[in-house]
Amino acid sequence: MSAIIMPAHTLDFMKIKNCIPVLALITFASFSLGKKQWVDLFNGKDLTGWENPYTWGEAKVKNGMIELVGNKKFFLSTKKQYSDFEFTAEVKLPEGQANSGFLFRAQRKPSGQMFGYQAEVDGAERRWSGGLYDEGRRKWIQPIKPVDDPQNAKTWTEEKRNALKRNDWNRYRIKCVGEKLQVWVNGINTLDIIDNLDSKGYFGLQHHGEKGQVYRFRNIKIKELK
Repeated sequence: MSAIIMPAHTLDFMKIKNCIPVLALITFASFSLGKKQWVDLFNGKDLTGWENPYTWGEAKVKNGMIELVGNKKFFLSTKKQYSDFEFTAEVKLPEGQANSGFLFRAQRKPSGQMFGYQAEVDGAERRWSGGLYDEGRRKWIQPIKPVDDPQNAKTWTEEKRNALKRNDWNRYRIKCVGEKLQVWVNGINTLDIIDNLDSKGYFGLQHHGEKGQVYRFRNIKIKELK
């Protein structure tokens, strides 16, 4: 039987054709490795990566949740600082008088006291959950006091006021890129502003200080964007 001799250009084409799937796989793998991934800030088991910078207040893990108790306002803080990111977490307020929040890009004094941007978790009748409060500095950024200020009628809609589900779990999403700050509560965009006061800082989970009240947090994740 005589051997079949193929032209050189045909062999070259077949080599290239066979390499295409391999090259595509390598390219996809490289893209996946370079893509920012969501990671857990809370492992559901213990407080690894977290600390209480205050000399009061208690944080513990129970049934895959962080529980905060105390008789005075305090924040449970991440040990690491973050700049540009997407952050998501779930919070459940206790029944009765209750107020909480998520500090982000927050700062800490030598004493441990935390201050800075806070995405509000508001259990009061004014329903300002998802608004921006500047803890320890400028106070309310959006909405603004008093509650009946005409500006609030334009910026703080009924959809935003009704975003929080009282006495239930609520999912918060916070995105910071440069000076752009955004907050969502249960999928509703409650905040979208430009502010350049802080570009990097800690996350903090707030207990407002009501004696006997337990604040619960779970499913805390972050995707760093740079």
